[in-house]
Amino acid sequence: MAEAVSDAFARGEHLLVQAGTGTGKSLGYLVPSLLHNRRVVVATATLNLQHQLVERDIPALLDGARTVLAQTPKHAVVKGRGNYACLHRIREGAPDEQGVLIEAPSGSLGEEVVTLRAWAEEESDRSGVGDRDSAPSHTERAWRQVSVHARECLGAARCPYAQECFAERARDTAADADLVVTNHALLAIDAIDGVPMLPEYDTVVVDEAHELVARVTQASTAELSPPMVERAARRARAFVRGREADDLEDATDALRDALEVTPPGRIASPTDQLADALILVRDSARACHSAMPKESQEGETDAARQQVKGLVDEVRKVAERMAAASESDVLWLAEREGSRGGNELRIAPVDVALTLRDKLFGENTVVLTSATLKLGGGFDAVARSVGLWGSEQVGATGGATTAREPGDGTPAEGAAAADVTWDAIDVGSPFDYAKQAMLYVARHLPPPGRDGMAEATLDEIVDLVQAAGGRTLGLFSSRRAAEAASEVVRERLPEIEVLCQGDAQLPELARRFTEDPHACLFGTLSLWQGVDMPGPTCQLVIIDRIPFPRPDDPLMSARQRLVERRGGNGFMAVAASHAALLLAQGAGRLIRRADDRGVVAVLDSRLAKARYGSFLTSSMPPMWRTVDRELILGALRRLDAAAS
Repeated sequence: MAEAVSDAFARGEHLLVQAGTGTGKSLGYLVPSLLHNRRVVVATATLNLQHQLVERDIPALLDGARTVLAQTPKHAVVKGRGNYACLHRIREGAPDEQGVLIEAPSGSLGEEVVTLRAWAEEESDRSGVGDRDSAPSHTERAWRQVSVHARECLGAARCPYAQECFAERARDTAADADLVVTNHALLAIDAIDGVPMLPEYDTVVVDEAHELVARVTQASTAELSPPMVERAARRARAFVRGREADDLEDATDALRDALEVTPPGRIASPTDQLADALILVRDSARACHSAMPKESQEGETDAARQQVKGLVDEVRKVAERMAAASESDVLWLAEREGSRGGNELRIAPVDVALTLRDKLFGENTVVLTSATLKLGGGFDAVARSVGLWGSEQVGATGGATTAREPGDGTPAEGAAAADVTWDAIDVGSPFDYAKQAMLYVARHLPPPGRDGMAEATLDEIVDLVQAAGGRTLGLFSSRRAAEAASEVVRERLPEIEVLCQGDAQLPELARRFTEDPHACLFGTLSLWQGVDMPGPTCQLVIIDRIPFPRPDDPLMSARQRLVERRGGNGFMAVAASHAALLLAQGAGRLIRRADDRGVVAVLDSRLAKARYGSFLTSSMPPMWRTVDRELILGALRRLDAAAS
C-alpha cells in the first residue's frame, strides 16, 4: 500500500485503496505522506481515527523518522473553530437575545463552565492547544458557553485576543506543517465552498473514504425554521434603528403559516404560499443585514454585533437557496418530534459527484482509502459516487477517456472538465475470513415487513443467542426493532444480560459488553461502524434486515430518480450500494484480530433469494457461507464451549 500511495503521489494520479481491518492502513499512507516533498492533507471522518493518528501513529513515525531523515517532518491538526475555546467569549462574556451579557449559569452546568474557563486560561498561559478533546469532562451545553461558531467570530483583525487565540494558533502551526490532519467536513468547506480553512496543498489522503459523500453532503446541508428566523430578528432589534428587524419577525409568521400546511417529506415544487414566504424571509433578512451599522455604536460590542450580523446573513443565504428551487438541490420538510419549534425546512445537494470531481479531484492528487471501497466486488460504485468514471481508470478498456459508460447513470456533461485518471488496488487482509468466519443467511424466514419483526424472526434471534451463550452484537434497522429483540431475549434467556442502545451512553454500554463475555449488545446505526470489540465477547453478529434506505428518504429517493433520468439503474446505484456499504461495515464488526472466530447471521431471506443478493454478499468479507440453520447453531455452541 505504501508503495502504491507513493507512486500515486509521484505520478499525480488518483488512487483508491481498499485496506481491510488489521492491515495498518494508516501507516500505509502516513509513511509516503511524511516522505513526500510537498504538504499532504489527511482527512478523516471520525474523531476517533483523528485522535489515533495524532496521538499514536504520527508520533511513532516521527520518532522513527529522526533516525533516517535529515529533517524531521512537522505535523498539525486543524479543526472547525467551534472545537476550540474562545478567549473573547470567556473573558468578555456572550450577549443574550436582548444584548445583555450572560453570566455563568448556576448549578452543575455553572460548575462545568467555570472549570472550562479556568482550563482555557491555563491552556493559554502554557501555549496549549485549547481544543475540546483536551478539555476536562463536560456536556455539549457547557462547551457552547466557552466557544463560538465561525460566523460569530470577530476575526483576527478585530479581536483583542487574536494573538492568544487557540484557533488562530492552530492555523499558524498548520501553515508551517508538512502533514495536516483534518476532517472531511473542513476539507469540503475548503476545497468545495472555497472558504480558506487549510494552508495551501495539492495532495490529499481521505481515510474512511466510504463516508466522504455523506460528509460532504452534510457539510452542504442547511436548515431553516421559524424559531431560527425569529431569533435572528429579535437579536437584530438592538442594532437597527428602523423597522427592518420587525419586518423580519413578521416574515417568521408567514413562514410558520406556510409550514403548517406543508406535509413532511420532499418538496418537489414549493407551493406559492411557501415560495412567497421564503422570498419574504430572504428580502427581510437582506434589508435587516444592510441596516446594521458597520461600526459599533455607543453601548454595543463588536462581538454582539458580529454575532447578530452572521446570524441574519445565514438566514438570508439559506432562504435564498431554498427560494431558488434549483434542480441541483433537494428541499424537504423534516419532522422534529418533541420540538417546540415545530418542523424545519432542510436543503441538500442532490448529487456531489461532479462537484467533488471538479473541486477536489480536478485540483489535487487524491488517495481514497477504507476497509470498504469495493461494492459488488468492484470499485465502480464508490468511484462514480465521487465523480470518477470507470472509463478513466488506468488500464480500463479504451484507455482514460471521458465517454459515458452505458447504463451507469454517469453524466457525460462536465466530464471533460479535468484530467482525473485513477487507479485502484485491494491490498487484502491479514485475516483468513473463510476459516475464521461464517455468513449465515436465514433463507427460511419470511421477508421483513413494515409491521415490526415477525415472531419467527424473534424466535431465530433467541435460538442464535442461546447457542452462542450471549457474545452477540445485534445490528438492527430501527430503535424499535432493537428494543423488541432485547425485550424478547431478556424474557426468554434471563441468565444472559442484554444491553440495548438507549439504556446508557454508548461508551458505557460498550465497556459493559466487553467486560462480560456472555452479554449481548443490541443497537442501531451507530453500532454498524467504528465499534471495535475483538475477542470472545463478540462471536455472533446479528443483522436483522438488509439496511436499504427508507423509501421516503428525500435525499436518497431524489438521487435514485436522478440516476434513472440519466439512464442508469437507480435502485442498484443508490439503494443497493448504500445497503452494501452498511452490510460490509456491519459484518466487519466480527473479525477484528487474527484469532477471532464467529458467525454473521443475516435474518433477511432476500439476501439469499433476490437478484441483488449476490451484489450485496460480494460486498461483504469473503466468509464461508451457508443457509443451514442447524449447522450454524452447532458451530455457535462449539465456539461458546471453546471460549468458556
